[in-house]
Amino acid sequence: MKIDVLTLFPAMFAGPLDESIIMRARQAGLLDLTIHQLRDWTHDRHKTVDDRPFGGGPGMLLKPEPIFEAVESLKRAGTKVILLSPSGRKFNQAIARELAQEKDLLLVTGHYEGFDERIRETLADDELSIGDYVLTNGALPAMVVIDTVARLLPGVLGDDESSQDESFSHGLLEYPQWTRPAEFRGLKVPEVLVGGHHAEIEKWRRAQAKARTAEQRPDLLK
Repeated sequence: MKIDVLTLFPAMFAGPLDESIIMRARQAGLLDLTIHQLRDWTHDRHKTVDDRPFGGGPGMLLKPEPIFEAVESLKRAGTKVILLSPSGRKFNQAIARELAQEKDLLLVTGHYEGFDERIRETLADDELSIGDYVLTNGALPAMVVIDTVARLLPGVLGDDESSQDESFSHGLLEYPQWTRPAEFRGLKVPEVLVGGHHAEIEKWRRAQAKARTAEQRPDLLK
């Protein structure tokens, strides 16, 4: 998969995306990731990317000219252009699976008071938010989307089954799990898990997943 990111803060991406699973995916050629500085598509000596909103109001808006130029320069046939902003649809595991089927993503990160509306109307194929709160800019949401999508790509996790049976994979939170030792400080692993009866283990895990979801995220069961 090819992912391009358009941002005012490229340095923010260096740490999280140069470590662990994402780093290995990049080294293996499973993920081609490039971070672009939006100011590279400005033409004034101050590299201006924002201006005051028409009609008044606080803050500044990202101007259309540099973003249009950048997207038109970076976009290829089949590229899906996604804005990261609080007004987008809420990102979740189902959307991550949708995006993992794409070959080419261009993530455009918001800043200031957001985007000139012409960017939404003309350039964007989708608009995503990672939650009902406001961050200083869209770099962190872009990293969340990249990490969530990249781990679903074939070969990234090593064992592709790892992403098939986890929280949100089946609309439920993941069931509780234990590892060795079987008893620690008087706390024992449930007997069903050490008995070796796989059908009973599967049944028990499903019930535990439903119970945990009902307790902690009942909204997922609606």
